[in-house]
Amino acid sequence: MPKDIIKLMEAVRFRSIPFLRLANGGEQCFGSFLLKTRPGHLRLSNGGRARARASLNADLKAVGIPQQWYNLVADLSVKPPPPLHPKTFEPVKPEDLSPLFPDELIKQEASTDKFIDIPEEVLDIYSLWRPTPLIRAKRLEKLLNTPARIYYKYEGVSPAGSHKPNTAVPQAFYNAQQGIKNVVTETGAGQWGCSLAFACSLFGLDCEVWQVRASYDQKPYRRLMMETWGAKVHSSPSSITESGRKILQMDPSSPGSLGIAISEAVEVAAANADTKYCLGSVLNHVLLHQTVIGEECIKQMEAIGETPDVIIGCTGGGSNFAGLSFPFIREKLNGKINPVIKAVEPAACPSLTKGVYAYDYGDTAGMTPLMKMHTLGHDFIPDPIHSGGLRYHGMAPLISHVYELGFMEAMAIPQIECFQGAIQFARSEGLIPAPEPTHAIAATIREALHCKETGEAKVILMAMCGHGHFDLKSYEKFLQGKMVDLSFDEEKIRTSLAKVPQVRAS
Repeated sequence: MPKDIIKLMEAVRFRSIPFLRLANGGEQCFGSFLLKTRPGHLRLSNGGRARARASLNADLKAVGIPQQWYNLVADLSVKPPPPLHPKTFEPVKPEDLSPLFPDELIKQEASTDKFIDIPEEVLDIYSLWRPTPLIRAKRLEKLLNTPARIYYKYEGVSPAGSHKPNTAVPQAFYNAQQGIKNVVTETGAGQWGCSLAFACSLFGLDCEVWQVRASYDQKPYRRLMMETWGAKVHSSPSSITESGRKILQMDPSSPGSLGIAISEAVEVAAANADTKYCLGSVLNHVLLHQTVIGEECIKQMEAIGETPDVIIGCTGGGSNFAGLSFPFIREKLNGKINPVIKAVEPAACPSLTKGVYAYDYGDTAGMTPLMKMHTLGHDFIPDPIHSGGLRYHGMAPLISHVYELGFMEAMAIPQIECFQGAIQFARSEGLIPAPEPTHAIAATIREALHCKETGEAKVILMAMCGHGHFDLKSYEKFLQGKMVDLSFDEEKIRTSLAKVPQVRAS
């Protein structure tokens, strides 16, 4: 076999290589790689030509892994409201958080520094899958017959299959650096639990996970992934914790919620000095770590000479959306670009579009600090037949703040439309999306079809936060015609919102 082909195969296999140089000195885009050669073709040493499949149709430059995380708080003239102590309702002090988090993460949570250096140990692990590809969805464009140009930033190439390791790795690192031996967490669909289990396996930490019962039952392979990486997994609510036992006494068949699972994990962390708590979304330091997505994407878009007119991402707790959008919001605030930025949430759990902006607990039992966020009430439990993930009762406080400032828009889409879009995407682009980004896909299709009507050739940038290889039960339900759209239960929301604590503005 010619040496050039062997090198090409090796480069495709080991995606950490940012680009490949051929023996003839040529370069050309191949997948997410840049290979020098004549435009549109790959010249092999045997004199033959093979047309390279390009992710991006341009002279891409090699884009490296960002060396710093970006903190949007530094660029906001109006700072977000502080979290409050759950008992005193006074602003939280660093020592209040020390039973739950290592010192460095507490500093990052309250930081107003614009950039924070990424530790070398974290960068080394990031290099296993970063930088992640920016891909133009040409086949989807053709299917929709739209003049729009659609790009998606694909985070499904990580070991866990989603964007979640971007924060799981630094969280595990900072805990290990402080000498912590055990970490606990919650997980919904299982992507966060898998990511933390993966990260803990690299730093020698014990990991214990409470998984929302509805997902625990529906997605056994997520649990097996966590266990393969060494984690111990419980369904939530469980009989292990006091908060779990209380829920089971009220409803022995409770499907669980992220709020309940958070209560269980926080309870265990607070009661054990050698144990800390990790959170996969919502908090500032989590969103901070995810900005590697947007920082990479800005460079990738610049390399191909494109500027997004519309940026779309799904939102549950908000980390994926923030990771892509926050660096672009910085550029928007600086007057360099002016994209419309849209958050897309499920109609079954619409915290931004139907919730209230108020201080609320981050968990069901009321053990966490109160956060000013868009919330459906900490008692809210989505119906277990909701298949699209994104089940958290509140939105990240920083995203909620940015939404209140008018820097972004929000919309809610029902799950059948989301899975219709997912099937179109899978059958044109080849990737099976996780249920969460199907919301972004559905919104992107709406935008692209609007461009078809108006004739506008907009550039649409979409966050594709993970693959759906372990979520095929949801696809089975859709393909068999068993999926239903959930009617929005106004009374259920009113009941839940009635329990939101009344906090006077200081």
